[in-house]
Amino acid sequence: MEPIRCGWCTSSDLYKKYHDEEWGVPVYDDPTLFEFLILETFQAGLSWITILNKRENFRAAFDYFDYKKIANYSEDKIEELMQNTGIIRNKLKIKAAVSNAQAFMKVQEEFGTFSDYIWKYTDGKPIVNNLKNSKDAPATTPLSDEISKDLKKRGFKFVGSTVIYAHMQATGMVNDHVEDCFTRKGK
Repeated sequence: MEPIRCGWCTSSDLYKKYHDEEWGVPVYDDPTLFEFLILETFQAGLSWITILNKRENFRAAFDYFDYKKIANYSEDKIEELMQNTGIIRNKLKIKAAVSNAQAFMKVQEEFGTFSDYIWKYTDGKPIVNNLKNSKDAPATTPLSDEISKDLKKRGFKFVGSTVIYAHMQATGMVNDHVEDCFTRKGK
């Protein structure tokens, strides 16, 4: 018998695996936080399953999300990425990945780690919401508005409030698993 999961993830085994093993699990390491930030920015306007299906291609194309390498991508590398059919070929988003890597490192310089910066918004602990239905989860909150505004001020691109709230959910800053989801007991 299948365990009870959040309603949004039941359409594929890949979605279920992501939901069961990653979504809502607190992430405190900078490389993973950066990976989710880049994936969320590419997801803007698309479905998350589209990104999950291309995740391994993104990892290979973007040097496994090594932000130090990405920060130094040349125009030639950007053009190479534009020819890569395994990823989302949006030039603005590809260029944003480069500028976001640069901004990410500036945040690290100021705060020690990006993790210290982003988690200060929740005092280092997940916000746990009590949702009966996945559809009850907000797309944005005043907190995601605040983080988005600050990231934009720091030079980040494609980090609107909706993208940031999705990042907060993905990295466990917010636990939006529904109350009867089997993963909630372990998180």
